[in-house]
Amino acid sequence: MGVKQVLKSLDAFPRAEEHLLQKTRSGAIVSIIGLAIMATLFVHELKYYLTTYTVHQMSVDLKRGETLPIHINMTFPSLPCEVVSVDAIDMSGKHEVDLDTNIWKLRLNRDGHIIGTEYLSDLVEKEHTHHKHEEDKDHNENSHKPHIHGFGQDAEKMVTNVKKALENGEGCRIYGVLDVQRVAGNFHVSVHGLNIFVAQQIFGGASHVNVSHIIHDLSFGPKYPGIHNPLDGTSRILHETSGTFKYYIKIVPTEYSYISKEVLATNQFSVTEYFVPIKDSVKSWPAVYFLYDLSPITVTIKEETRSFLHFITRLCAVLGGTFAVTGMLDRWMYRLMEALTKSSSRSLVR
Repeated sequence: MGVKQVLKSLDAFPRAEEHLLQKTRSGAIVSIIGLAIMATLFVHELKYYLTTYTVHQMSVDLKRGETLPIHINMTFPSLPCEVVSVDAIDMSGKHEVDLDTNIWKLRLNRDGHIIGTEYLSDLVEKEHTHHKHEEDKDHNENSHKPHIHGFGQDAEKMVTNVKKALENGEGCRIYGVLDVQRVAGNFHVSVHGLNIFVAQQIFGGASHVNVSHIIHDLSFGPKYPGIHNPLDGTSRILHETSGTFKYYIKIVPTEYSYISKEVLATNQFSVTEYFVPIKDSVKSWPAVYFLYDLSPITVTIKEETRSFLHFITRLCAVLGGTFAVTGMLDRWMYRLMEALTKSSSRSLVR
C-alpha cells in the first residue's frame, strides 16, 4: 500500500459518486434556511468579537495631596443670583465663602431664559479652628464680620434690587468647577453670604427663602463610558414651605483604562438624601448641602478585547452546530416525504 493509499484511508469526509446523489426541494429549503441562520449568527459573533468589555478591580487608594474637582450645574428658580452664594468647608477647617473657582452665575427670567451673567471673582478664605460646620453658627458668624454688603446705601440698593427680582420671578443658574482639598467636607448653596439683617429685610424671615433647585449635573471628575451620576436630573421644588436639603455623598476614586492604555482618573459616587423643614424656633436659614466623604478603596476599570482564537472557537461551534442540525432536519424531512409518497402510491394501486 502506497503513501497515497494510506492518506486516502485517513479521509474522514468520503465523497459519494455524482450519480448517487439526489437533490430534493425539501433539501433546498432546509439549505437556504440553514445558510440564513449561519449568516445571522456569523454577524452576531463578529459584533461580539469587535466590542470591548470592562474588567473591574479594587485596590487601596494611595493618592495624597491632590485636589478634588467638583463639577456643578444647578438652577435655583426662586432665588436671584445676587443673594446666592457657594460656600465650602473641609475637615481641615478651611472655610471658603462665595467661591470663585471657575464658577458662573446666570440670571434667569420667569421662563428660564438667560438675562445676565456674573463671574465670581472675589474669594474670601477663613481659617477656622473648629472642624464642625453648623448652619446657624455659620450664618451668625458671617453676620458679625465685615461683608461686601454694608449697612448703608449699598445695602439699601441691594435690598431694593433683590425684592424687584423676586417680584419678577428671577432665578439663578450656577455652573462651573470647584477645586477643593481631597478630604471629607461639604459645599453648600445658600444665602449665607448675606448679612443677617439684610437677609431679614429681603425675605422677612427664613421661612420665606425658597431653595427649590434642579441639579442638571453634579460630578467629581471627568466622565467615562457607562458612568452614572445619580443626582443628574434631580428636581426638588418646594411649594408653600421651606427647609434645608442635605445630600450625603460617598465618593469612590475611579481609574478608567482605555484600550489605548490611556488612564482617566475620576470619581463615581453614591448618595442619600435628607430634607429638614424649617422651624421658627430654630435660627437657621435654608440651604442645599452636599456633604461628601471619600472611600479608601479605588476602583480600576479596564477595557479589554476578546482574543481572536476565542472568536474562531465560538464561530466553529455555532456554524458547525447549525450545519449538523440542518443536516438532521433534511434527513427527517426526506424520510417523511418518502413515507408519504409510498403511502399515497399504495392507496392508488388499491
